[in-house]
Parts: sequence; C-alpha cells; structure tokens
Amino acid sequence: MGSRHKRRHARTIATALLCASLAAPTLGADAAPTKPSEDPVYRERLEVYVTDYSKFVYTPMAAVSGAPDWAPLPSAPDSAISQAALEKATTYARRMNSTALIVWHKGKIALEWYGEDVTRTTPLVSKSLSKPLAAIAVGRAIALGKITSLDQPIADFIPELAGTQKGRIKVRHLLDMRSGMQHQSFSPDPESPLNLGFLSPEHTRHIIESYPMIAEPGTLYSYANAPTDLVGEVITRATGRDYAEFVDTEVLRPIGAMGGTFWLNRPGGEAHSGCCMMLPAETFARLGVLLLHDGAWGGRKLLPEGYVAQMRTGTAQNPHFGLGVWIGAPHVERRSFGAPDQPGPTVLHSEPYLDPDLFLFDGNADQIVDIAPGHDLVVLRMGGNPPRPTEENPEEWDNSYLVNTLIRGMSSPE
Repeated sequence: MGSRHKRRHARTIATALLCASLAAPTLGADAAPTKPSEDPVYRERLEVYVTDYSKFVYTPMAAVSGAPDWAPLPSAPDSAISQAALEKATTYARRMNSTALIVWHKGKIALEWYGEDVTRTTPLVSKSLSKPLAAIAVGRAIALGKITSLDQPIADFIPELAGTQKGRIKVRHLLDMRSGMQHQSFSPDPESPLNLGFLSPEHTRHIIESYPMIAEPGTLYSYANAPTDLVGEVITRATGRDYAEFVDTEVLRPIGAMGGTFWLNRPGGEAHSGCCMMLPAETFARLGVLLLHDGAWGGRKLLPEGYVAQMRTGTAQNPHFGLGVWIGAPHVERRSFGAPDQPGPTVLHSEPYLDPDLFLFDGNADQIVDIAPGHDLVVLRMGGNPPRPTEENPEEWDNSYLVNTLIRGMSSPE
C-alpha cells in the first residue's frame, strides 16, 4: 500500500502506550480470555505489528500445490525490446531494492531477473497483490455459477448479515473498495476493531460482527484490507470450499502456475484473501497475462465474458480503481491509495503511461504488475520498500518508469 514509511514515526510514539496495555496478567493454563483482545496470540501479533512491522511473521500458513506439471513460461532469446531498455529496467529494479523483475512480451519472457537469495521458485509475500487475485477468484466463482453476479448482496452468502447495512454490501463493493466499511488506518489500541479484523485468530468473525461501517455501500471509496478479506468468506460459503483450495484448484492450476502458502488466521482456520499470501513472482506474472488475455488461458475461458472489462473500469468515487486493480488513465502525477480527496502518502507517476489502456496490480512496498494491452506487455516488480528520498539522493519510486522505459525500447511500433 506504500504507506508504511509515513506511519513508522507514529508507531514508535505508540509503542509505550501499547506496551503498557500488553502488560496484562498471564492467563493460567485452564483460563480462557474474557474478551477477544486478551487472546495471547492476537496480542503477540499486535505487539510486533505496531512496533516493527518488518519483523511480522505471517503464521500459520497453509500450503497450496499449484500446477503439478509446472514448467517455466517460454522465453525469447531475441526480444523485440532493446537490450538497452532491458538493462535500464534491470538497473532501476536493483536500485529500488527489488527482488524480482519479469518482463513478458508477446507470449514470451523477455527478461527475468532475481535479486540475491531469490530464484524463480522462491515464494514472495504478496501484500496487496492478493487483492486482484481475490477479484479473479470472484470472477471464477461467477463463471462456475456459484455467485450470480457482482451485484449480489453479501447477505445471500452471510445470512447473519441479513437486514443490516453491512448485508447490503454487494460483491463488487468488496472488490472496488466501496463497501462503506471504515478505511485502513493505524491504531495501537488492542480493542480496535481494525486490529481485531486483521490480526485476530478469528479475524473473519470480527469483520462480520464489529468492523465499522461509515457509509452506505456503493457511496464512498474507502481502501482497506477488511473488504477483500471478506471475499474469502464469500467464496467459501458460495462454493463450500476453502478459499485457498478454491484459488489453487480453480485459478493457479488452470494457468499452470506454481503454488505457495496462504496466511491463515489460526491453524485450520480461514485464509486471508486481502493480504500476504506467499507465491513466486512468476505466478503473479501469469495472473497478469491471464487478464491481458481477457480471462483466458490456453484457449480455455476461466472468467466470464466482459469480466476483465469490469475489473478495469473505475467508479465515480475513484476513477483510478476498479475491481482489485488500478487504472492508469487519466494521468495524475501523484495518486493515493485512499480516496482521491483524502490526505496521505502518494505514489509518483512522473509522466502518463505510454499505453493509455494500462491497468495494474499495486501493493505495499510498490510491488506492481503492469498490464499494457496495447503493447501485449506485462511487467512485474516485487521486493522491499524502495529507498526513501533524501537530500543527497532525491530519487523516489516512479510507477511509470519501468513500463514506459520498456515500451520506448520496443524495436517497432506496437
């Protein structure tokens, strides 16, 4: 989400408050927590989360196998993208603390580069790259007839929400961040429903029961993990299948992708669908190719007709965000993850995208999958936070740099 830098100072200040609140008596072996915030697993997670998120460990994890006959995507020995452009892109990726850079062009890999201790098969933490995958999973469930449409209310799947404002949320609202649920923010308070809805061993129940609504569904753009985490519950109830298993069987295996692990709220519990699964970079590149090909892979249509078009269509509340993906045009030099009128950290786009139809995955630490339909191009960058600008080195991450550099390096007009 690109906002961690600006929150670090606030978390440092909050540490003393949190530590005091965590100094509760140790529960006896036979004692049960009297309220959710006293769960020792939750409190341990929260302490790390608010003091040094870089040390946060996503555990437990559930393995997903991926395609049993996985083979690397074909590569092009002589790409139509110039070697100079590929080298410029690689240099930029190195400079920006990247661990993976993949360039797919016209059916083949033109460039595949990995940082130290990372290979083609190394699982990498997805952060919010999980959100477009959740949108793909919904499309697959619609194609299978398990969800009627994007406009089906979630109370149809979560009947305990019937008759409530939250129950009026449509499936599309979970994906386009217009659920009406409270936006993502930071709090050191163990009682905060935002923390319980992300870190609790029963995070799904807390999202359903107590995560705050701040607007009528469909009327406000409000970026958060909680709406996309509800996607996993909707998929599970709609299909009768665990979310991680559904994604593995219905998305990853059909596109020949490697598997990895999904973060569970507790052993044997629910998978987080809005954040933090571990999959190899090449798997995310394949997801980009799937959307570039309008939801088809190898001649097999996995997503409903017109679904990808809906994914890449913005809303009146935020024209730059569709269903789990960001939309490149119209150009804005700086774009936030929050609503267009909300303050907060922004992502630089130093120039318009050279492909006006470009859309992209965009997650925390500036992890991106650019999809440029007009140039038959997918560009992936994964890694840690890019270096922060300083007086000595004012350069900052630029979302438009990699893909525009590669488009300019193409040997002939596309």
